[in-house]
Amino acid sequence: MSEELQTIIDLIRYGGSRFNAAGLTFGHSYDNALDEATQLTLFALHMPHDLSPVYGQARVTAEERKAVLALFQRRIDERMPAAYLTGEAWFAGLSFKTDSRALVPRSPIAELIEAGFHPWIEGLDVHRALDLCTGSGCIGIAMAHHQPEWQVDCADISDDALALARENAERLHVDRRVRMLKSDLFAGLSGEVYDLIVSNPPYVTHAEVDALPSEYRFEPELGLRAGDDGLDIALRILRDAPRHLSEGGVLIVEVGESERALEALLPELALAWIEFRVGQMGVFAVDRETLLAHAERIAELANARG
Repeated sequence: MSEELQTIIDLIRYGGSRFNAAGLTFGHSYDNALDEATQLTLFALHMPHDLSPVYGQARVTAEERKAVLALFQRRIDERMPAAYLTGEAWFAGLSFKTDSRALVPRSPIAELIEAGFHPWIEGLDVHRALDLCTGSGCIGIAMAHHQPEWQVDCADISDDALALARENAERLHVDRRVRMLKSDLFAGLSGEVYDLIVSNPPYVTHAEVDALPSEYRFEPELGLRAGDDGLDIALRILRDAPRHLSEGGVLIVEVGESERALEALLPELALAWIEFRVGQMGVFAVDRETLLAHAERIAELANARG
């Protein structure tokens, strides 16, 4: 039967059908079966990820077809995210090395980076920026790539994640302007002050982590789990960020589906929820002065988490 799959588009269509029939879960860079089948097909054929559709009718050799189908089978049998099978994920227009040392890059913050954080840092002269909970380094490295005048620090508690982030900084030739720092949130950043702090911290609830599909077991749980409401880490960031923000500095944090829980906890805190091309996605911006005005209540909530 496989001999009937003669072209690139044949393989992509077939892969999409197989993935849907197998009940795979998508959400690591791509959100549907056809896009993942495209990613795996082009990787197996050693073709660029953005290959023009005009090549869709190009015929494949028997060996190429065998390689593509083998990768499809691994995706089905192992339930491993496609990005881990290929070792690559695209974020903010850049190719990042990706493996199980850190979450697969997929934050909507990529859109902000490519837009220069407009309009959220209008009038703010950014010299130093921090990517807190950096994981693979994708946010901080992409900031350094798109804003060559910025000095960027990437902080994480995981040695494995920092090792991967260093590899990505070298891969994308920004290692001279990006520092990798081991830190449990701000604990290891004493005296460091930034004009912009960006964070995609863990924000998945205990119940949600326990119910995640098989694909997510390959990712480090440390990068996902954040308490009963998903806010254990975000509240600590809100509490401690003012000490590390310059006057007028801005904090941008992704909390995903925990957005509603955060608004319920701190209805008086004026967070600006950012609209993306596909709508609101649980990312807020807030300035240092606003955080200071509500510091007592934020600290009360954060300290209660231990």
